[in-house]
Amino acid sequence: MNNFCGEELSKFGFGLMRLPRNEDGTINTDLTAEMADRFLEAGMKYFDTAYVYEGSEEAAKKALVSRHDRSEFFLSSKLNANAAKDEADAKNQIRVSLERTGAGYFDFYLLHALSKNNADKYDAYGCWDYVKQLKEEGLVRHYGFSFHDSPEFLDELLTKHPDAEFVQLQINYADWEDANVQSRKCYEVASKHGKPVIVMEPVKGGTLANPPETVTAVLKAADPDASPASWAIRFVASLDNVKIVLSGMSNLEQMEDNLSFMADFKPLDEAEQKVIADAQEALRQIPQIPCTACRYCTGGCPMQINIPEIFRIMNRYMLFGDLNDAKRRYAHLTKDGGLASSCIGCLQCEGECPQHIGITEFLHKAAETLE
Repeated sequence: MNNFCGEELSKFGFGLMRLPRNEDGTINTDLTAEMADRFLEAGMKYFDTAYVYEGSEEAAKKALVSRHDRSEFFLSSKLNANAAKDEADAKNQIRVSLERTGAGYFDFYLLHALSKNNADKYDAYGCWDYVKQLKEEGLVRHYGFSFHDSPEFLDELLTKHPDAEFVQLQINYADWEDANVQSRKCYEVASKHGKPVIVMEPVKGGTLANPPETVTAVLKAADPDASPASWAIRFVASLDNVKIVLSGMSNLEQMEDNLSFMADFKPLDEAEQKVIADAQEALRQIPQIPCTACRYCTGGCPMQINIPEIFRIMNRYMLFGDLNDAKRRYAHLTKDGGLASSCIGCLQCEGECPQHIGITEFLHKAAETLE
């Protein structure tokens, strides 16, 4: 077991952001319940949701909270100041989240997706003092924040708010030395401040679960039976100061694969670390749009462009080179509108993007390539 903020739990967490969906787009709560049961049976306890994960908190109630004793699991959720109209609306989010989940309290509660672009809202709304108040009231047992920005800004935040109990960071082997995400440097800043780390995006929005052929070849040569996702998740779980690794699983197959190596977790040995280094080098040779499909960019898009899906199609094309397939996928995606070429350059999306992607430039390239 693993000690995290004084709680004994395994290193593996069930991220409820990418739950299985029915044909009508609603969350399949029956399958989610089956996955939650399997997760708990394997000795895992940590579940992660958020106020802005559409349908996720309600699904947590149906699939988890209403079916299991509250002492059997840990549940986290998040306050998102960007999704609030004003201070009162921001502070009411936990009441809504508690009603949606029926959880009674949250074991872990996070200020969501902190960056230079939104930190002033969290300050203006008094969110830092508010989470302390929530802990005093017993509605929150532990509080921290998730983060998408530079190591320098993370250092500034942790210096200013030393009472934060933990930090949630995007870490994976593809972003470990990435100039924009700077996973390694952010991890080192959190460790310097003595803050335990929760990892999000260990497989980079699914990219590292199905990596390019050159990367897959490196991994399969080392262990033909190990899934690409296992290498990605074990890489981050092997970091000393990582206490929880979240995986946003969407089906039972992903759950079973992850449990096969995380239920009895063993850190990467020296030879396996060399395999990861080789995979990182193979990745560096391939250009990609570093989108994780978090969808923060889409909510305020005046042209209703499905940016993450367009970028997914472009990345697939850049990785595999099948232009006909890419055009077919793009035509299907945009049959009712939302062409990349309809972008008006308002830059709203770039202000919301945790990855700091030059979205408008990539949309222009997508239009040239796919239309």
